[in-house]
Amino acid sequence: MKIIQWAIDRLISYARNARKIPQEAIDKVAASIKEFGWRQPIVVDSERVVVAGHVRLLAAKQLGLEKVPVHVATDLTPGQIKAFRLMDNRSHQESGWDMELLGPEIAELQALNVDVALAGFDAAEIPEFLGSAGSDDGKPPDEFKQYDESIPVAHECPKCGYTWSGAAGPKPEEPSEDLAA
Repeated sequence: MKIIQWAIDRLISYARNARKIPQEAIDKVAASIKEFGWRQPIVVDSERVVVAGHVRLLAAKQLGLEKVPVHVATDLTPGQIKAFRLMDNRSHQESGWDMELLGPEIAELQALNVDVALAGFDAAEIPEFLGSAGSDDGKPPDEFKQYDESIPVAHECPKCGYTWSGAAGPKPEEPSEDLAA
């Protein structure tokens, strides 16, 4: 993939971009570019119209940058350009966060004295994520997840065959001494 530096005013925003871009997203990407530099180019078609990277372009303008990295997708047909533009935006909606893994990642950023906001999360979200990170201090958590009786879980003791579902029922009778031998 060939990446070239272009003057920012050469790029043309796609007038019919169906993705709404809030200022908060532009601010986060601008902070990312400022901290990490460019790690992903803006993709344009042969007419200089943005295919992927509208938020990056707006963030660069907000930062007052004069040049941006660009990849010109000359090998795509007009139909492929339209499909890729939509797919690039849509694909972000297909994934979610594994909270059991996200919490420790956030905790590690904090331990490294990295501003967690640089990861793109809002300050109000961070305590929720850290709640899933567990505790390394050996102390039990303050709260435990609550489950109700509607969880369809069946269990069977591999030794005695006792079965239960949901809340535990009465304990099975103790085997008599003559059966224990």
